[in-house]
Amino acid sequence: MLQALTIKNYALIEALNVDFSSGFTTITGETGAGKSILLGGLSLILGKRADLSSLRSKEEKCIIEATFNIEKYKLKPFFKAEDLDYEPQTIIRREILPSGKSRAFVNDSPVNLSSLQELGKHLIDIHSQNETRQVIDEKFQFQIIDALAKNDKIRAEYTSELKQYKVLKKELKTLQLEQAEAIKAYDYNLFLLNELNDATLEKCNIEDLEAEYETLNNVEAILEKAQEVDALILDDNLGIQSNLVQLKTIVSKLSVLSQKYGPISDRVESIFLEFDDVVSDLETLKDNLEASPERLEIVNNQLTVLNNLFQKHVVNSVEELIVLRDQLDQKVITTEGLDSAISTCEANINKASKSLKAKGLEIRTSREVAIPILTQKLERLLSDLGMPNATFNISVKESESFHQNGTDYLSFLFSANKGMDYNELKKAASGGELSRIMLSIKAILSQYIKLPTIMFDEIDTGVSGEIAHKMGDIMSKMSINMQVFSITHLPQIASKGVLHYKVYKETVNDTTLTNLVALNPEERVNEIALMLGGTELHDSAIAHAKQLLQ
Repeated sequence: MLQALTIKNYALIEALNVDFSSGFTTITGETGAGKSILLGGLSLILGKRADLSSLRSKEEKCIIEATFNIEKYKLKPFFKAEDLDYEPQTIIRREILPSGKSRAFVNDSPVNLSSLQELGKHLIDIHSQNETRQVIDEKFQFQIIDALAKNDKIRAEYTSELKQYKVLKKELKTLQLEQAEAIKAYDYNLFLLNELNDATLEKCNIEDLEAEYETLNNVEAILEKAQEVDALILDDNLGIQSNLVQLKTIVSKLSVLSQKYGPISDRVESIFLEFDDVVSDLETLKDNLEASPERLEIVNNQLTVLNNLFQKHVVNSVEELIVLRDQLDQKVITTEGLDSAISTCEANINKASKSLKAKGLEIRTSREVAIPILTQKLERLLSDLGMPNATFNISVKESESFHQNGTDYLSFLFSANKGMDYNELKKAASGGELSRIMLSIKAILSQYIKLPTIMFDEIDTGVSGEIAHKMGDIMSKMSINMQVFSITHLPQIASKGVLHYKVYKETVNDTTLTNLVALNPEERVNEIALMLGGTELHDSAIAHAKQLLQ
């Protein structure tokens, strides 16, 4: 509930500080006294955008501050989600700076306007003629029925499951698009993968293959040269090996004759040993050398395959081909696995669909029980409000689709007079009738759910006499369960309030100011008497005012 309101430097308000209580509060004042200014200030608290025209003095900032008791509103999750300090008595402050910038605070923590607007929905419902048209909105109509049906818990479960259902549907669409794209590339990817697998890349060493090819391709020339080497080394008279043996023998004898030849003899011995190894290696190579056209063809084919793959995939090594092969392998596996993923997703969607239908049926069943109760209550209240022949035809029927409000189509039809066909509210009800319908609906809702503070802004326009009494009684009964304000021009309604405030203008130092004051019992009698009798206080009006207040 709204406990206190402070306004400084806003429009015609220089400084206003007022406390409010629970129950039914009425606000009166002459036309143009500034009731709209009061509502404008409250709207800023609820997140309405501000501009410099709101400032009374352009050199000072405007401050609007409201204190709310929010203990019964179950708003702790909201405060946690917005990272705000939760306080049972929460203070909201708006500041409009001379520069035109606007700031908002909740319990001294800065917030953006969207957060403030969301919080404001739970705190105050300013009900003007524009808001009356909310009653023709299907979402609001479902809210009315579900309040009577006590569908809060099942609706929350349905909404949660619907959200997951939509996630699954989106996931399925993504998988199907993925599959469609993958199928286009699948055959080609599989062909490339098989081609790379056939190349047995792990067994391929390009350097070894090239060396083997070079040897096999030149085997005859190598053998010829090998024979020439044998002749140079092994010739009995001129062979290198024979001469080297003689050299070794002579130098060895010299080292015996002179120590100076000892190192040379060692070096010649080393040369002899190294040469012996060379001869042995050459012999081994020659022994292993064998012409093999078959092997040459195999090696040549392997090299051709590898070089073609290098060129096709624009790579330079077998290692890069292996990486590419593994990537293709994963693509093929993914494509083949999409069928399974799609089947699993479809099964989950089917399961979620069944659960949603079951919950939708449960919601519909409870709505069908609540609708006659709502219809009866509405028609009874409207009869009291001067619409004795007003009737409703409300029904729900199953929809094949999942909607945010359940699985129902809603028909919310109205007839104001006997003999008139039922039609949609927006077509069948006038503005005054819509106001009375909305008041009745709010009165019914207040018995079932915790509504925010409601401020009726001249909802009584176009009514008088006994109907005004009935409207006042309805608002008074509503205030048993919630805080209700009514800005009114009717004395019958003004007299129903537990508290009565007057909005008035006064001129101070050639400046017009708007103020709000709580009326004491005597002032209240006079205010209602003036509302009854005009500009002068007559004894009859005063007597009538006292009668109304009693």
